[in-house]
Amino acid sequence: MREIVEIGLPLALVFIMFSLGLELRAEDFKRVFVRPKAFVAGVVGQLLLLPIVAFVIASVLPLPPEIAIGLMIIAAVPGGITSNLLTRYACGDTALSISLTAMISLASIVTVPVIVFFALGHFVGAETANLSITSAALAMFAMVAVPVGSGILVRARAGRFAQSMQTPARNLSGLFLAFVVATAFAGAGEALGRYMLQAGLVALTLNVSMMVLAFAGAALLRIAPSQRTALSLECGLQNVTMAVTLVVLLGLPSVYAVPAAVYGMIMLPTAITFAAFLAHFGRARMTGEGGDPPLRS
Repeated sequence: MREIVEIGLPLALVFIMFSLGLELRAEDFKRVFVRPKAFVAGVVGQLLLLPIVAFVIASVLPLPPEIAIGLMIIAAVPGGITSNLLTRYACGDTALSISLTAMISLASIVTVPVIVFFALGHFVGAETANLSITSAALAMFAMVAVPVGSGILVRARAGRFAQSMQTPARNLSGLFLAFVVATAFAGAGEALGRYMLQAGLVALTLNVSMMVLAFAGAALLRIAPSQRTALSLECGLQNVTMAVTLVVLLGLPSVYAVPAAVYGMIMLPTAITFAAFLAHFGRARMTGEGGDPPLRS
């Protein structure tokens, strides 16, 4: 079973990142220089605010080290392609969402190992069994940059094929997410019941806090409503597959993946509820407030 997990989880992550690449165009990277305010806000929210909020939660609450580190792993990983779909549903700026997902995913090659190894040193003061920070960065490069780049190349060379594959790829990515959550729960064994309540509490707190903080921060910066929606969902929906895969790659006990698995179950209903609320009130006033007009995908 462990062999299946060690092979299956990285392959699932590679496929999800390849699926992201299929949806990317050169314009998605150029766009960040055209209207940088919302993009910079998203980068700050995901790379700085999210880990800080997670660290505060993990430090303030009396959590076991396994749950604290699991929470930091969630905060370290980038958003997933689900945020792009829900942003579109909520009448948000889909182009901004896609650009953020792509750029933060590529930045995660460096940021994820730094944040995760800091959390390990702070909460347990121990070296991981299998990887150094350099090895982790190389593993992230292989599982993120290579498949994303391959997907972009396929999109550039075979655009019609790439577009025809986007919906099946999204559906398969959803099945992979279910597999990842189930695998994490199964691997936790008897410890699952002991940690489930604590993991659920901190996962829900982080998820809701980040969506609210991102939306409120964007409003204070007078960022357009459609872009606020995109930023909120980007900060609330994390790449759970990457989080669980990291636990396996680092040779950590399966219980470290419980917060990520619980987060995967919680983030979808909360984000869908949030997106439905925004979609209801956002259609008539998507460009009616201050800030930059929304980007078009």
